[in-house]
Amino acid sequence: MGGRAVAGSSGETSPVVDPATGATIAEVDLAGPSDVAAAVAAAKAAYPEWSTATPGSRSAALLALASRLEGRAAEYAAAETAHTGKPIRLATQFDVPGSIDNVQFFAGAARNLDGKASAEWDGLHTSVIRREPIGVVGSIAPWNYPLQMAMWKILPAIAAGNTIVLKPAEITPLTTVMLAEDCAAVGIPEGVVNVVVGTGPVAGEALIGHPDVRMVSFTGSTPVGRRVMEIATAGIKRVHLELGGKAPFVVFDDADLEAAIHGAVAGSLINAGQDCTAATRAYVHASCIDAFIAGVADLFTSVVVGDPTDQATDLGPLVSRRQQQRVAGFVDRARASGARIVCGGDIPQGDLAKGAYYLPTLVAGVSQEAEIVQQEVFGPVLVVLPFETDDEAFALANDTGYGLAASAWSRDVYRTLRAQREISAGTVWINDHIPIMSEMPHGGFKQSGFGKDMSTYAFDEYTQIKHVCLDITGQARKDWHRTVFTYEG
Repeated sequence: MGGRAVAGSSGETSPVVDPATGATIAEVDLAGPSDVAAAVAAAKAAYPEWSTATPGSRSAALLALASRLEGRAAEYAAAETAHTGKPIRLATQFDVPGSIDNVQFFAGAARNLDGKASAEWDGLHTSVIRREPIGVVGSIAPWNYPLQMAMWKILPAIAAGNTIVLKPAEITPLTTVMLAEDCAAVGIPEGVVNVVVGTGPVAGEALIGHPDVRMVSFTGSTPVGRRVMEIATAGIKRVHLELGGKAPFVVFDDADLEAAIHGAVAGSLINAGQDCTAATRAYVHASCIDAFIAGVADLFTSVVVGDPTDQATDLGPLVSRRQQQRVAGFVDRARASGARIVCGGDIPQGDLAKGAYYLPTLVAGVSQEAEIVQQEVFGPVLVVLPFETDDEAFALANDTGYGLAASAWSRDVYRTLRAQREISAGTVWINDHIPIMSEMPHGGFKQSGFGKDMSTYAFDEYTQIKHVCLDITGQARKDWHRTVFTYEG
């Protein structure tokens, strides 16, 4: 914090475990409330200078950071794989380059903060609309994409002139700590970017509730999001939440079935399904559901599950034994309730038994009300259900509390136009699932939260609008004064 590494004062440590082997690869000090308070104080002290820095200087700092990250890309990818278990191919080709692109994007966006033009709306005053930073931002990032989620929190906040205290997940802190070190190394002023590693109930709640934190940004589960909002609203803080998802994947009878099958496999297995936008509920027209199930099952069984450091591996372990057991519990309960496990549905044995692996799993023969359809599993599990009519497809797609992402597959332009209009989700992909770039806003509807990450729309979360009204008449006596008091002359 404050541009330098300090030991946590809680006296507690937490192991960082390689989920592919179960081996402890690092021990981290856990921050206590006093550490959080010190980090917030550093951010508060840095705010006056950083918030008034020119957009050009903030942009230059971010460009320097992007250049440094490019030089360390391989190190970041290796660290990301080590503490999450994600395949090195995903870390190398998606997580790290996407993060660097995000830095470059916000370096440019920092110089393009927009506002309404000046105007004389009543003819007597000139109004100027200013977009200003909020202050100290307290952010909490999840464990599934540690580096990318740190970027999504830090970049729009500091590009807009805020300072930030970020708490990464204590089980995956390595790349976030590396990022903080690199922010200091490129000359981002002390206190602008602060990282505290600690647990949610201790460090997280202390951060959210700190009186000097003026905005809270949280990405994680919906139940924890409710707790975050409860604490934050007690202090009348700005709140940005990106929560869980249960993305529907709707395949109509005129869809390119091969494309839909490949899209379903990629969309449901990315990051071992530990992605809040992952395809989880496939609704397939009854006329082609058997072919869809057969095609997906065939590809699922061909996926290479193994060592995440091997370039040939498609699917690595889940992030922890706890997550492995959680996913297995959903599938086991579905099986016990009569679901058909088309493929997978097991914890692999042999050499993979030492890690938190779970096989790609395809589930059929369940009702819309089933737990595995309604609740977020967050693993390599896809559930398939049939529909008969377009109306039914859209109703089923919207029939959960979530609304983060969705996709629809059809060659009919009118049907796809209806899909993007009627599916209630923050992102609706047409004939694809998952693509995301720095220019694309990301955020949910309903219990998936509110507010946007990425894109220039993120600035709506990290800035506040100020109206400045200037008299242009030079008159001491204004006509409107007579509504309050009268005078002669």
